Formats: sequence, structure tokens, C-alpha cells
Amino acid sequence: MHAEGLVEVVLPGKVEPEGLEIRHGAVPVAGPGQVVVRMEATGVSFAEQQMRRGRYYDQPPFPFVPGYDLVGTVLATGPGVDPELAGTRVAALVKVGGWASHVRVDAADVVPVPDGIGAAEAETVVVNGITAWQMLHRKARVRPGRTVLVHGANGGVGSVLVQLARAAGAKVIGTASERHHEALREQGVVPVDYRAGNVAARVRELAPGGVDAVFDHVGGRSAVDSWRLLAPGGTLVCYGSASTRDDTGSKQWPVLKLLGRVWAWNTLPNGRHAYFFNIWAGRALSRTRFRARLHADLTQVFAALQRGDVTARIAARLPLTEAARALRLAESGTVAGKVVLNP
Repeated sequence: MHAEGLVEVVLPGKVEPEGLEIRHGAVPVAGPGQVVVRMEATGVSFAEQQMRRGRYYDQPPFPFVPGYDLVGTVLATGPGVDPELAGTRVAALVKVGGWASHVRVDAADVVPVPDGIGAAEAETVVVNGITAWQMLHRKARVRPGRTVLVHGANGGVGSVLVQLARAAGAKVIGTASERHHEALREQGVVPVDYRAGNVAARVRELAPGGVDAVFDHVGGRSAVDSWRLLAPGGTLVCYGSASTRDDTGSKQWPVLKLLGRVWAWNTLPNGRHAYFFNIWAGRALSRTRFRARLHADLTQVFAALQRGDVTARIAARLPLTEAARALRLAESGTVAGKVVLNP
């Protein structure tokens, strides 16, 4: 029998994708309350693109193994963990550490993947699916017949958001570049070209009374325009500051500025709400509640995937050792869907 070894990708510092390092070692051992997952699929998220630039606002010190989430099979269970878990396919949201052949995770943090969903398919909706689900249902509480605006409707989170919003009976306006418009129309989305200048004016034409929710990953100027497009009682959910990915200077400042705006907007007496969505919010306060919510929401997302409400969009599949090429591809902006890494 071939002895398994650990293969992991290390981010050594602020580097170009080609500066990622491959490290070999011993497979980790499951401690109390832990499981070791043999990775079957992990992916490239926007987080890793920011981390390699040192711009993800709470990344660990270099060097570290990136990888925001993963799907795999439980290889071993530690003391205090149901041994029946071994051999089951699970997903986990880890923030860092996913780009490895074997990952040690707290058993309470893994969510079972239903039969019939492949590892790569499941991987496409872990971080993007939970983010989209929680913003749509826990923050904006979108109801049938409401109108929502999704920026970057073709992006990782955006594409899942539009599908979940349509499944919830909402009318969806989505910004994307022209080449994605046909695909969006097929999903029942009204596309708006964000490169054609005045997006706000075009959205106003489509929704003269304002929109009930806006999902904005761009931040900065875009967030201000988004707020102004809200109908009375509407909700703005900001979930990033993509516009500052290539900036230099403070990585906290764009986020703090946006948080300040959100705070100020929420003091206005017009019944509108703004949120800065962070998937990890509440984890420090109550890990139990955080885990329960994550478990419930990811289970809902997997069910939506099984029903066909959401389709898994795999842009490319590359071996873990080609993480540099995968990161370059994800950053090129030329692919639709998720770039997935396999062992």
C-alpha cells in the first residue's frame, strides 16, 4: 500500500502567483474533536487574490497555506468524534488551509455533502453559496415579487445570488459586461452593462421607485450609488471592496471607510438599511450559533443545487500543484465560474 504524504501550497509573502511554493510533509493526525479530511476539491476565491497582495483585512502572517474552503472525504476521526463520519463526503469553510491534500478540521465545522453531488460541483457553492444565501435570506430577507440589483451578476457570488434570488421569486437586475448578457437573460435576469457608463440611470429606468435590495461587492463610489438606488425600506448589502484590490496603502482603510458610511446611512430616518456582510461575523461571540447557522445555510444551498435552482459553474479544474496557474486564471477575469483545484 502506498503511504500517503501531505502536499500543500504555501503563500510565502507578497508574491506573484508563480511565487507560491509546494511543500511536502506528513499527513496530519486528528486530535480530540477533530477530523482529517482528504481533499477532493478546493478552489480559488477572491480572498486568495487579496491575500497574495497582503490586502485581505485579517489574513494570518506569512508564510501560510491559503484556501478558503474545501470538499473531501473524512479519512480519520479523533477522540470524541463519531467514527461513523469516516468515509463520508463533507464540506468545510476554513478561511485558510484548504490548499492541501489533507486538512485537519474541527468535526463541528464540517457539513455533509448529499449523495449525487460531485466534489467539484459542491466546491463551487461553499463560500459563494453561503455568502449568497445569508445575504439574500438573513440580511435582505428578499420576498417574491421584490426587485433586487446584483452587481457582478456573473461573478462567483453574483452568479449564485441571481439564481437563488430567482428561485425566491424576486425580479433581478444584474450588472455584467456585454458578453454575459445572453446567459443572464436565459436565467430571467435583466442585464445592465456596467462598462456603458451610467449604471444608476439605467437601473432607475428599470425600477423608477427604486430597488428593494442591492448586493454590492465593489465598495467605494459604487456603494454610494447603490444606496441611492434603494426604495424606501430597502436594504443595501456590501460584501467587499473589490475596487481596491490593486491599491497600495492601508488594507483596513477602504473597509473602515465603508463601515463608517454604513453606520451613517443606518442613522438616517428613511427605513432603509445598510449592512457590511462578513461571513465570519458572530463567530467570536458564539461559535455554537455560528456553526448552526452555517450548517443550516450550506445544507439549504446543497438542496438548491440538487433541485437545479443553482447550477455549479466550474470554470476550470487544475491539480493542486498548479495552484499558480489556477490563481492567474481566476485573476484574469476571462473565465465564468469557479477555478477548482483537485489533489
